[in-house]
Amino acid sequence: MSSFRVALANLPSPANRRESVRRACDAITEAGAAGARIVCFPECYVPGYRAPGRRMARPDPAFLEAAWTKIAAAAAAAKTAVVLGTERLERRRLLATALVIGADGRRLGFQDKVQLDPSEEGTYAQGHERRVFVAGPLTFGVAICHEGWRYPETVRWAARRGAQVVFHPHFHEAEPGGYAPASFADPRNTFHEKALLCRAAENTCYVASANCASLGSPTTSAVIAPDGTLLAFQPYGVAGLLLADLELEKATGLLARRCQYAGS
Repeated sequence: MSSFRVALANLPSPANRRESVRRACDAITEAGAAGARIVCFPECYVPGYRAPGRRMARPDPAFLEAAWTKIAAAAAAAKTAVVLGTERLERRRLLATALVIGADGRRLGFQDKVQLDPSEEGTYAQGHERRVFVAGPLTFGVAICHEGWRYPETVRWAARRGAQVVFHPHFHEAEPGGYAPASFADPRNTFHEKALLCRAAENTCYVASANCASLGSPTTSAVIAPDGTLLAFQPYGVAGLLLADLELEKATGLLARRCQYAGS
């Protein structure tokens, strides 16, 4: 059974937008050197997630275009595909999105965030379409943060269309009084990590979730196998690349295809 190595960039939140690009390029280079064929970044990593109370530069299409070009060049040099959490402006609407870049540096397209958390509605606009992407033998989808945890249909949609992996870029920092776990899916923690186990098992696909590294974060980067078991997770608050070797033949999508729900 052949394996396909993926990397999740569990990086500190960038201090500014220039740092976000530098850290992203460095992580792509590191992922390529480690043999990863694709690397996924947290939600809106470039230029940074617009969390409430966080001061950031206004959305800037020129900056984003230059950033994407530089990151695409890093992907081509590393021969590693990229799922880049970012943002984009469309007809003056700011979308949280993921830009997918091939291992040759070509832009393969965007997966916009379709299901917004209520707290985001004053910042981001809602996306409207879903799609799957291909990187060599890997077919994959992207479900961004809130939509992957709370809306099972977002993962099922991709799995029913052949996705062996659904990447889940997210942003989840510590909240005052929140539980700070040390082990994945701790029963004392919130539902979020447990939901990822369900998303994989109920669709017979891998789920690869990427978060930023921050002290006290209630979630971390992790890879879940198609039977719903934990394959790998990054220690909480520790920056670095999480690497995992996936056996793509195990991601059959069987249970996703058997679902008779009309909206799936």
